[in-house]
Amino acid sequence: MYGEIGAGWVRFLHTSDWHLGRGLHRVPLIEAQRVFLDHLVETARQHEVDAVLVAGDIYDRAVPPLVAVELFDRVLRQLAGAGIPAVMISGNHDSARRLGVGAGLMDGAGVHLRTDPEECATPVLLRDTHGEVAVYGLPYLEPQLVREQFAVETARHSAVLGAAMRRVREDLARRPAGTRAVVLAHAFVTGGATSDSERDITAGGAASVPASLFDGVHYAALGHLHGCQTLTERVRYSGSPLAYSFSEAGHRKSMWLIDLDAAGEVRGERVDCPVPRPLARITGRLEDLLADPSLERHREHWVEATLTDPARPPEPMARLSARFPHLLALAFAPEQAAREGRRSYAERLRGRDDQRIAEDFIAHVRPGQAPDAQERAELRRALEAARVGERNA
Repeated sequence: MYGEIGAGWVRFLHTSDWHLGRGLHRVPLIEAQRVFLDHLVETARQHEVDAVLVAGDIYDRAVPPLVAVELFDRVLRQLAGAGIPAVMISGNHDSARRLGVGAGLMDGAGVHLRTDPEECATPVLLRDTHGEVAVYGLPYLEPQLVREQFAVETARHSAVLGAAMRRVREDLARRPAGTRAVVLAHAFVTGGATSDSERDITAGGAASVPASLFDGVHYAALGHLHGCQTLTERVRYSGSPLAYSFSEAGHRKSMWLIDLDAAGEVRGERVDCPVPRPLARITGRLEDLLADPSLERHREHWVEATLTDPARPPEPMARLSARFPHLLALAFAPEQAAREGRRSYAERLRGRDDQRIAEDFIAHVRPGQAPDAQERAELRRALEAARVGERNA
């Protein structure tokens, strides 16, 4: 299928990992996702992009909530109404079968859903004054499910994705000389930086694949990792448009505006995404966190607090929430436990009798709270009973 585009640079807007329907801890993010998608459509209009590329994980779950489906339907209608083609692939969070329903009908409206592995080498074709631009959509390929389909010996991500890319190159070799090629893929490429909010894909064999798998195409629009990053000038992750874990507190959420010239040279520019509320991670003793004036800047942020008090203080969540109304997560990492963790097990036991070892174990599993006098007495009686039983055995 062909779409006519203007002369000069071919321009794409590369995004991924929308995770529609997902929240951050107990906070729903559907309204923030709606704001982002409106921003995406407006960005595509303002920059006169020739196509929007969505590299997987459109939904957060295989069976998404109705509000997420409605939001997806809304953005599809907006893009089609604006006459902006879109190429989208399924990710490891998506149900490829569900996402691909109606794909054949949507093609006519300029919405190209690529969820079937058999379509890896069937590109969406765009044309400008310099010739064709072939856009190949490679949905997430679960090795165990597609191993036979791609005739590979091992169920590894590198094997199945490599087989898919061979099909792409074979198709590209049959096209007119000078055809520029773009690939969408959803994978963990070696060298990429991970976040806590990405679902582990190692169950399908060794997870990472080399960037060299994409040699021979002019641009690889990647999805799966949530941080925007450039692995090579031609291989990039857009990252997720919103932060879905506190490990992303330092991320700059954005999309890639990618231009390809007549020779297929790449020029990339980041376009920032709207931030519903900044994230902050704070660490220290409770009283310090409550009093430190430098932390006032985080009052309106979503906050994750890690307390280092030797003993768990009373009502920490309520007291911290009074200063940080948007506190979402609370963790404990006692200073004494951290120091003990740096010593070997043998070093920690050296010179300690059974009573002390038992008391230290209680303090370990109940951070910062050593056994009281009654508990110590009970431990002493239990240990003595065990010794007596051992002597009489």
